[in-house]
Amino acid sequence: MEVIVEHLGAVQFEIKARQHTLISDQPAENYGYDEGMTPPELFLASLGSCAAFYAVEYLKRNHLEEGCKVRVRADKAKAPARLDNFRIEIEVPAELNNDQLKGVDQAVHRCLIHNTLLQPPTMSIEVKAPVLA
Repeated sequence: MEVIVEHLGAVQFEIKARQHTLISDQPAENYGYDEGMTPPELFLASLGSCAAFYAVEYLKRNHLEEGCKVRVRADKAKAPARLDNFRIEIEVPAELNNDQLKGVDQAVHRCLIHNTLLQPPTMSIEVKAPVLA
């Protein structure tokens, strides 16, 4: 998996994955134009859309009414600056019995993004720039 992020100016960035493009920006109070989600909002969107995917997959597989609405919230934490205390709410339009509720919950716990957050990944950073002579 790969995304390419390029600076467009000010605090705007173009994000490309395969043939898709998104714009990340900041609100006006952070010197942006508010023309796209902030990086933390994109992060929550990734978690929420992954949870929704797994919930809908369970509903389809069990021939239940498809569809859901997912709300993801997190708090800003400090030292170091990060997101913490994630809360995911999944609204399903279908009437579900207790086993089906448990099934949706278990399905969402298979979310790739959720599991990535539960198992801290390894990460490397390499800065490339021309070297001054």
